[in-house]
Amino acid sequence: MHTAPSGHVDTYVIGDIQGCCEQLQQLLTKIEQQSPQARLLFAGDLVNRGPQSLATLRLVKQLHEQGRADSVLGNHDLHLLAVANGIRPAHRSDTLDDILQAPDRDDLLDWLRHRPLAICLDDHLLIHAGVFPQWSVQQTLSLAQEVTTQLQSENWISLLRQMYGNTPNQWNDHLQGADRYRCIINALTRMRFCSSDGIMDFASKDGVGTAPAGYAPWFDLPRASADHTLVFGHWSTMGLVLRPNLISLDTGCVWGGKLTGVSLRNRDVVQIDCPQQQEPG
Repeated sequence: MHTAPSGHVDTYVIGDIQGCCEQLQQLLTKIEQQSPQARLLFAGDLVNRGPQSLATLRLVKQLHEQGRADSVLGNHDLHLLAVANGIRPAHRSDTLDDILQAPDRDDLLDWLRHRPLAICLDDHLLIHAGVFPQWSVQQTLSLAQEVTTQLQSENWISLLRQMYGNTPNQWNDHLQGADRYRCIINALTRMRFCSSDGIMDFASKDGVGTAPAGYAPWFDLPRASADHTLVFGHWSTMGLVLRPNLISLDTGCVWGGKLTGVSLRNRDVVQIDCPQQQEPG
């Protein structure tokens, strides 16, 4: 179960970078000016679609090895692992070649697959995308650890082969094997809209006002995790959202929006304007 150390050091959570390393460096400079010893937690999607995926991965790995940072896995990070192992073809919009051709490729990919899917820090839970309404924080951490254990085992390639697909789209404690892992991964790295009885919708990727009939943004449903502040990225069309028990961090850096960091101590927001690297859609 992955729990980050707390202490008195300020922690900044940072949204989806997606290979925009120049903007990440600018953001880190701003954060260090305000809190020189700040710990950094990244909401996943470190790579892909931006121009500097290799530099981004190297930088975050270096920060982690210095004891300053960690990251949860996002869907683009898992996609990189799948492409690198011949499980999925590259997408037309992918910008992963610099990593795949790098001399330190194996070290970077090994480090990436050892990242968690959920991190708990005091009363904050960091995931990339979402959690089912019925999942408590402890259950979320436990289920995330099940996948992490597989991803760090000798069976990790098999897990990557089995993780694609939209079914089952509803959690059941009795799910087993590939179905169980796939459902956990889809919730933690892909979820946006969900029904009150815990059925995920994967078709709609637009803003919160575009929920299909019978669905709502997962965080607007009554949820067993409401005793913690949920921190996540993934949903760039929603942008920055700060509520008493919610921090949404993906502000569309790769789409020409901003790269955002938020202090967990005082909700201080630090942002960098980003040039557009990809056309939406």
